[in-house]
Amino acid sequence: MAKRPHAPDPVITDEMKAAAERQIIEQTRRIDFYLTEYSLELLASKMRDREFEVPGYQRKFTWEDERKSRFIESILMGLPIPFLFFWERPDTGRLEIVDGSQRLRTIEEFIHGGLRLGELDGLPLLSGFTFADLTEARQRKVSNRSIRGIILNEHVDEEARFDMFDRINTGSKIANKAEVRRGALAGPFMSMVIRLASEPNFVSLAPMSKERVDLREREELVTRFFAYGDGLDGYKDRPAQFLFDYTKKMNADFTEDPSLEMAYFNRFSETMNQVFRIFPYGFRRNAKGKASPRARFEALALGTYLALQDRPHMVSIPVDPSGWLEGREFSEVIGSDGANAIARLRLRMEYVRDRLVEAVDGAS
Repeated sequence: MAKRPHAPDPVITDEMKAAAERQIIEQTRRIDFYLTEYSLELLASKMRDREFEVPGYQRKFTWEDERKSRFIESILMGLPIPFLFFWERPDTGRLEIVDGSQRLRTIEEFIHGGLRLGELDGLPLLSGFTFADLTEARQRKVSNRSIRGIILNEHVDEEARFDMFDRINTGSKIANKAEVRRGALAGPFMSMVIRLASEPNFVSLAPMSKERVDLREREELVTRFFAYGDGLDGYKDRPAQFLFDYTKKMNADFTEDPSLEMAYFNRFSETMNQVFRIFPYGFRRNAKGKASPRARFEALALGTYLALQDRPHMVSIPVDPSGWLEGREFSEVIGSDGANAIARLRLRMEYVRDRLVEAVDGAS
């Protein structure tokens, strides 16, 4: 087989280099932060006294006992501990935890809360110990151990904060995009999204594990329904930024015109009612399914909404999707390859819309 010709390397001109340098400088100005160090004793006390704020987008305390014990063992062994990330709130002056709430809560529980260590691999003789069981000298050494913190300045704008959150999330298991939006973009639209995500009808249509629920996955799906349903102008194959910008805009729109909330609430409810009527398994793959894949949700939810826009009388016409719902073509349409590309997103939404419109026209 002949080799494909290698594409020539791009020619980087002096003008391109200068433009790239200007972009780096501009982006650097958006992130203003400083470094600090805290002793474990101070961190534990600040957590106990609620001096640090745990925002709404931080997930619940999910570390199991084994992981807590392993983390404390790492501290006792003197292993490096990842940086903590905070944002300096302009309203209270308190530090809001961006990354590190699990570590901080574990430190507080060990030093002040009587956490008893489980089975340890590196320090097996300390299995079953609490902080009080350590020698006084070791207690002091643990208390004096320090962790470095990165504090994002209060003047950093909302978009820059989100970008930082997003980049931290890429490399560690902390707050995800839905959790970040929940905390960083509190407002009337976000409040409606949270409420709709817990509506019984939607919960039954979109089953998922407790872990996914705790990660605000249903809120992610609701936000995508509205954002994609209102149009994909400005969408550049990067859902996180698109959804963030959309939520920020809708918070402002809802504040300016409170009547929008009822209109959007009804839009979601009416669409979910039709999904419930037409698709026997909701957003699951089959009757025993316990998950609601995003691509499948987008196809069925947005496809149904678009069909309702084109054929409002669909609400009173029987529709049988069995001929295509479990077929190969639909499976390919909602496949994961390039799932966030705008062409793939449009394809799956419009595929379901077209099937539903065909069924309505055929029955009319």
